[in-house]
Amino acid sequence: MPHQHFILHKPYGYLSQFIYELKRKKKLLGELHDFPEGTMAIGRLDEDSEGLLLLTTDGKVSEQIRSKKVDKEYYVQVDGIITQEAIEALKKGVEIGFNGTKYITKPCEAQFIKEIPNFGARGKKIRDERHGPTSWASITVNEGKFRQVRKMTAAVGFPTLRLVRVRIGNVHLNDLQSGEVIEVENFNSNFNDI
Repeated sequence: MPHQHFILHKPYGYLSQFIYELKRKKKLLGELHDFPEGTMAIGRLDEDSEGLLLLTTDGKVSEQIRSKKVDKEYYVQVDGIITQEAIEALKKGVEIGFNGTKYITKPCEAQFIKEIPNFGARGKKIRDERHGPTSWASITVNEGKFRQVRKMTAAVGFPTLRLVRVRIGNVHLNDLQSGEVIEVENFNSNFNDI
């Protein structure tokens, strides 16, 4: 039986999993599409994060894409107008807490985004303009500690209000709408650097 591969724009408020064992009712990926048995998310996005999520029935492909050789790019809306100093600090690496210890993030790509991305409204309103200005930045990392990008922007004084993953390797979110799923033949052709 050939493996199946999917590209998903994960909406806000969904867990990056198919089964949730605890009592509280959570929105799961299986509610978005009729995925075949054995489908797994490659990596994860937090419940309050959105954007590009790859899914597959092939564990080997999942392992390749999760490797540190593959860049993951995020667009983050932050509280305040992010400064060039903050961008430079993100690029060099910042200290964040991880598993109860301090961790210095690896150098990464980061830049200010002048044009506001058109992702549409989020499932839950972020806040209104009375609370001050916001701005957007792009952060590209090849590591994935728990809530790392959010911790990074907070470490430089600009807490994340909205986080959308827009790229994994050479696979882009493009115009995929929130909740939309497309099946693809494979991801391998999109990961030339593996």
